[in-house]
Amino acid sequence: MTPFLKEVAQDLYNKFGLDIQHCAIVFNNKRPATYIQKYLADIVQKPFFSPKIYTIQEFFSAAVPEKVADFYLQFFTLLEIYNQLLKEEDLQPLKSSHFFPLAKIILSDFSQIDNDLIDADKLYRELEDISKINLEFDYLTSEQYQFLSQFWQSYSEGRHKRQQELFIQMWRRMPKLYHLFHQRLKEKHCITNAGAYRYLANTNIGEVDFIKDFEKGKIVFVGFNALSRAEAKLFTQLQESGKAIFYFDTDSYYLNDPLQEAGLFLRKNIEQLQLKNEFDNEVSYLKAQNRPVNVYQVQGQAAQAKILNNILEKDYLKHEEVSTTAVILADESLLIPALQTIPVNFQDHAVELNVTMGFPLNISTVYGLADLWLSTQLELRSKDSKSKVGYENIEAFLSHPLTGITQANKSKILKKLLEENAVEVDSQRLLNQKGIFEKFYTRVEESSKLIPQLLDVMEFLLQRLSNRKTLKKIDAELLVKTIQELNRLNDTITSYIASEELEFVITLIQKALQSISVPLSGDPLNGIQLMGLLETRNLNFDKVVFLGFNEGIIPKTSIGSSFIPDSIRRVFGLPVLENLDAISSYMVYRLLQRSKNINFVYNALTDESTTGEASRILKQLAYESGYDFNYYELNLNIATEQGKDLEINKNNPQIIAALNRFLTKQKTISPSALSTYIANPVDFFFNYIAGIKEPQEVTGTIEANELGTILHLVMEKFYEPFKGLQVNKAQIHEQRKNLRAVINAAFCETRKLPLNTSEFSGMQEVVMAIVNAYANIILDRDENEAPFKIIDLEYKISVEIPFELNGKQESIKIYGIVDRVDEKDGIVRIIDYKTGKDKLSYGAIDKLFDTDDKHINKALIQTLLYTYAFEIQSGMKDVEPNLYVVRTMSDGNVHFKSGRQTLKHEYLAETKAEFLANLQLKLQELFDLNIPFKVSAIPDNYQYSIYKTLFNR
Repeated sequence: MTPFLKEVAQDLYNKFGLDIQHCAIVFNNKRPATYIQKYLADIVQKPFFSPKIYTIQEFFSAAVPEKVADFYLQFFTLLEIYNQLLKEEDLQPLKSSHFFPLAKIILSDFSQIDNDLIDADKLYRELEDISKINLEFDYLTSEQYQFLSQFWQSYSEGRHKRQQELFIQMWRRMPKLYHLFHQRLKEKHCITNAGAYRYLANTNIGEVDFIKDFEKGKIVFVGFNALSRAEAKLFTQLQESGKAIFYFDTDSYYLNDPLQEAGLFLRKNIEQLQLKNEFDNEVSYLKAQNRPVNVYQVQGQAAQAKILNNILEKDYLKHEEVSTTAVILADESLLIPALQTIPVNFQDHAVELNVTMGFPLNISTVYGLADLWLSTQLELRSKDSKSKVGYENIEAFLSHPLTGITQANKSKILKKLLEENAVEVDSQRLLNQKGIFEKFYTRVEESSKLIPQLLDVMEFLLQRLSNRKTLKKIDAELLVKTIQELNRLNDTITSYIASEELEFVITLIQKALQSISVPLSGDPLNGIQLMGLLETRNLNFDKVVFLGFNEGIIPKTSIGSSFIPDSIRRVFGLPVLENLDAISSYMVYRLLQRSKNINFVYNALTDESTTGEASRILKQLAYESGYDFNYYELNLNIATEQGKDLEINKNNPQIIAALNRFLTKQKTISPSALSTYIANPVDFFFNYIAGIKEPQEVTGTIEANELGTILHLVMEKFYEPFKGLQVNKAQIHEQRKNLRAVINAAFCETRKLPLNTSEFSGMQEVVMAIVNAYANIILDRDENEAPFKIIDLEYKISVEIPFELNGKQESIKIYGIVDRVDEKDGIVRIIDYKTGKDKLSYGAIDKLFDTDDKHINKALIQTLLYTYAFEIQSGMKDVEPNLYVVRTMSDGNVHFKSGRQTLKHEYLAETKAEFLANLQLKLQELFDLNIPFKVSAIPDNYQYSIYKTLFNR
């Protein structure tokens, strides 16, 4: 079918010929301008002067003498007046940051009042007395009267709640605020967009100089639907004065049926306002022919875009002068998934794609860097006077693709910070790096300098990346657009923000940048058109694909925030929710009436953003249109990979070489490594053979293992003065007076802080309090045990353990550090501190070495191994293992137990021999090339393994 705009172009040429140059064509958006020019050029077939083309906002703004104020000028003007009114009421002024969300709503309400020519004094009048409603609003219908009386009866005297009191106070300010706001703007020679409509509607529009410019032609309004009262009045005046003509895109199917909400506003325009449609022939394109409608139900938001390749496969190869295929994003958040789905090339042909929506800055790397810089400024000010920056911030900066930091430099800096565990870095250290570091980490002292400094950073980046020839086209366009917006913003608000809080100015900058989008490359006429629903107005396509066609998205379920209650809106004829239904229905029906191939895709998955229901518009079409509906369901079968028994064969040259390094004593094995092998051999392989380590991280959070490290260091420092000496209860009691200083020193050493650090964060204080509690539990026991002799602290053991392998004698070297060795009543004790959930109970010794047993006691294995190694290295006998589990030792138990037997004296001697025999058998297994590394059959044995994903658990 012939597109609507092509019919308009033909009719205009028939009416005006080449005199069309004297006409103005007015659309409700910018998109149709390209199409109308193309169609006119095709019709005229020779050079000609084009008519002037405007959006309706541009047209009426040009007709008033004042400049249209942007949002920021309106906001600061409103803030100034509102605080002035509060002062008159002896109330405290509102901070800009607190007023900002209110201002957006108030400005929106004022805009609607002006667009619909509402008397603000009447709308904001306080009408608690129903008799006043009868007297002052005698022109209301019974339904409107009911709405108004119900609302104000809820505010009857004596029944006010606190929220109602605040609402009424603000409501009373509104009339004065409204008039002063417009007056103050006028003094600045400015006006709001809606204010321009109101001004023109209350003048003789035909006598306005701008309108007289088109006396030789006509003002042509094309494709309008829902009109505000101001627009309706202006259109009527222009038609009555013979200055305007109208083209409405209609279909008799919904226009002539009063039950069809899609035709609600068109019926009002044509029948009530008597606006003459130049296309007065009543045709029904919707019923002219049957057409297929494909409905795709998919599971998941992004999955909707993934089905595009199936729907558009034939369209990828098309090359048309004017596009006939459009993908319409009812849900505009699907832009990126759609761009990621549609290929650049298909079957060796370039896919022609035009994105009319533009690429949003707020999902780009350019915005990411600007936002990081703004966050950095907050961080520089939120820390102490030394202006420190967190590690996460520096890592994000170094990793950002636009900073241009080389991988070598990035790795070098991060490695240094990792070695220092630098949770925070002094900004001066970063500034000393010069170049982009100096630009990025210079602290801004004044709010008014924030935008110029960010501009400086963006311009520096643009120049730096351009010189290096590493700047992508889209990034260049986004950087240029960002710089333009920052310059505009700076010109607008500089005079207002000198005294504003830095945090609020940052919020303004973020919101300004978030609204930017940059057109992506593509021909606005050719190829597949990817667009939002509003952009489709006046356009037609043979094939349309709707993405995100869900209830709650189309039509929307909210008209937006407003202080004007629904009942009051209905009284004064302001837009209500039902209006959105009618507008959405019209936009969809209008697109369908000239299309041949219709496709709807919706998300059937219920989540926080969607109901999982198809739009009611789709259901209505299926019920009444008579079209051939084909339903398809895309189910994504998601299944987790089944866990499988992973076995790693040792007969691999690299594995054999790694194992031999232990046998030749090039590498040692720690007690914890051996307990790892016993619990889950595959963990031992990944860690000690393959060398896959958990990445180190800089973090301010103290992990459980680090808590243990701090406690061990505290106990070492505490007993250091008594090393090799007898220590009694009084000495321990006296030394405990220094415990806090010892904890501070141990904490600083572990966290790599300056040793003279005296102030700690709240979380650090909590950690030190926990260490203090644990240390006191140990010291309480030690005081009760005293006197005893401290033989050694953090004692290093390094001994060989022999075992038989394939008929030959082999050995490995065990290396470890014993927390404490002391002597009490002639018995030498190995003391091992534990801060976890270790147990003192165990079963049979052979079960300790059974990988597929659930009662492996790692603490016992390690402590007995320390005991055995210490006896070999020191030559001492009858050494006793003690386990100080700080969480449970307050009950007095520090000895291992098997059933009722305590691991000491004769039973300990028997156990040591049995332990060694089982240990040697386990070592045989470890180095036997015929026994693979496998996964334990007991999940608890690898519950905390970092390698679980590698062996499918």
